Amino acid sequence: MKNYLLLALSSILILTSCGTSKKISTENITLKFLDDYIIPADLEIDGTKVGGLSGIDYHNDNFYLVCDHPGNPRFYVASVALSNTKIDTVIFKNTVMIQQDANFFKDNTLDLEAIRYNTTSGNLWLTSEGSIKKNKNPSIFSVTPEGKYISNFEMPDYFKVDGYQKPRNNGVFEGLSESFDKKGYWAGMELPLEKDGPKPKLYPTNSLVRITNFNLVSKKPVSQFAFKLESISKIPWKYFAVNGLTDLIEYAPNKFLVLERAFSAGHGSTGNTVRIFDVDASSASNTLLIQNIKHAKINTATKKLVFNFDSIKDKLTENIIDNIEGMSFGPKLPNGNSTLILISDNNFNSMGKQLSQIILLEVDLK
Repeated sequence: MKNYLLLALSSILILTSCGTSKKISTENITLKFLDDYIIPADLEIDGTKVGGLSGIDYHNDNFYLVCDHPGNPRFYVASVALSNTKIDTVIFKNTVMIQQDANFFKDNTLDLEAIRYNTTSGNLWLTSEGSIKKNKNPSIFSVTPEGKYISNFEMPDYFKVDGYQKPRNNGVFEGLSESFDKKGYWAGMELPLEKDGPKPKLYPTNSLVRITNFNLVSKKPVSQFAFKLESISKIPWKYFAVNGLTDLIEYAPNKFLVLERAFSAGHGSTGNTVRIFDVDASSASNTLLIQNIKHAKINTATKKLVFNFDSIKDKLTENIIDNIEGMSFGPKLPNGNSTLILISDNNFNSMGKQLSQIILLEVDLK
């Protein structure tokens, strides 16, 4: 009986200590659900199956969606037509294959996770998680609209597989944002480096990920801050659970929208918990030169919950909150407000039924 009581008490402590406040903050930004659209699972464009959509960006009526298929890296160009506050039509125009003839690709395995259109050059920047378990480094590189390699950012040693820190496999550069000043890009880690801290658990942990600013001219990192991930949201009934950063947008100097996606196995189609946070890095320490932030005395970025996808589950077409991995500001609404477009990665349905889902939100910046 004593053991059962201890187990019950431990479960209560775990359940009551998970995550930050559930209260939604509307101090700086308000997000409102408008509509969603399910991309057909059997859709093929230019001989490729549309799926694995892990990043999205928008420019001049075109959406750019990156596919994370390691053996066939590519991105799609699509249009998403709105009718007032609803998604009217989604048309995939063409497929752009990443041309892997440059020397850069001899040493880099591509597992593409984020895509951003550069409004100055017209080129695109992509993140790749590489393959840590196969000793292949993560990378951030640019390509032409036709998919031809141009250049890449220089990586600090702690992001490399042979570095002291060592990144976690499938937990590296998941998010990317053009900086507000247009001088570079912010890249967000999905999970902490091994020496920086543990992966999120059911109980509170100091799980810090690095968000790094890279300069477009020098191609080098110039600053960085640390961001604390939420705890796992649901008890996994099977042996797998994760929570990590999947995308980010700098919407004002040192102010970010950060997307976090948690998944716990064994819950079927209800295993995902997806939230958007308003993050302020104005007073955060620059951690760029700190090799190990686990025991360093630093100020982390502050965060406030601004949207929880659980609140719109009953409004979604299939009542499923799926593996949402990418977000981008989209076209303006008739009232002048911006839209926020999100995309989910269906993993090509390799893990059961999943959706390639577009979600449309209205953004009201204060």
